[in-house]
Amino acid sequence: MRHGKKFNHLGRKKKHREAMLNNMASSLITHKRIFTTTAKAKALRVFVEPLITKSKDNTTHSRRVVFSYLQDKEAVNELFTIVAPKIADRPGGYTRILKTHNRLGDNADMCMMELVDFNDAMLEAKASKSAKKSGSKRTRRGKKSTASAQAPVAEAKAKVEEAEEVATEAIEATEVVETAKEAVVEKEAKVEKEAKVEETKVADDLTKVEGIGPKIAEVLNSNKINSFADLAKATSESIREMLDAAEGNFGAHDPGTWPEQAKMASEGKWDELKKWQDELDGGK
Repeated sequence: MRHGKKFNHLGRKKKHREAMLNNMASSLITHKRIFTTTAKAKALRVFVEPLITKSKDNTTHSRRVVFSYLQDKEAVNELFTIVAPKIADRPGGYTRILKTHNRLGDNADMCMMELVDFNDAMLEAKASKSAKKSGSKRTRRGKKSTASAQAPVAEAKAKVEEAEEVATEAIEATEVVETAKEAVVEKEAKVEKEAKVEETKVADDLTKVEGIGPKIAEVLNSNKINSFADLAKATSESIREMLDAAEGNFGAHDPGTWPEQAKMASEGKWDELKKWQDELDGGK
C-alpha cells in the first residue's frame, strides 16, 4: 500500500528509482546540463541539491557520503573540485529547470535541467546588468533614477529571453536529431526492400533450353548467367570457353543454338521454341 508516500514514484520500484536518480545526478554533475521529463527533473532536484550542499565541506567523510549515493568516482571528484568552489557562496537553489517542449512519442512534458552557476550566457547577462545598475545615479532625496528603477525589470526580461533562447536551441537540436533518425530509418527501409526484391527474384530454369542439363546449368550460373536474358546476350564462343574451363566432359555439347533458344524463351515464344526443339537433336 502507498500510505503516506507522497513523493513521485516515477513508475519504478525503490531500487530502480534510486539507481536512476544516482545516474541522473552523476550526469548532471559531469555535464552540467541534462534533458529529461519535468517529473524526473523535480525528483532529481530534491535528490541532488543536498549532495551539492554536502560538497561545500571537502572532507573524506563528505566524499564517502556523496559516493555512497552516486557510486561514481569521476562524478564525486568533479563535484568537489569543480562544482563546489563555484557554488560556495550560494545558500541553495543550485539547479534550474527550464521547460522545452512535449516529447513526440508520448507527449511527455520535457525540460532542460542545469546547474545555475554554469550557464555562462545568463551569468554574463547578469554581470552586465549589475554593472549598469551600480553605475546609476541617485537624487538628493536618496531615490534611484528612472533608469535604475527599470534595471531589475530589464534584468528579469533578459533572463527570460536567455532562457527562451536556450530552450529554442534545445528544441531545434532535438528536431535535427529526429529528422536525421527518420532519414536513416527511411534509407534502411529502402535498402531492406531492395534486398527483399533481390531475394524474391528466381533464376530461370536454363535446362529448358535444348542441350543444357543440370551440370551445364550450374556452370552457367557460376558465370553469372542465371536467366534466359543473360544467356541470350552471351555468344556461343564465350559459352564454349566457360564449358572448357569448367570441370567435366562437355566437349560433345554444341552451344551454337543456346543463345537463340534463350532469346525466344525470354520473349515468351514457347510454342515456337517447342516446335524448333522437336527438330533439334541435343541442341544441334
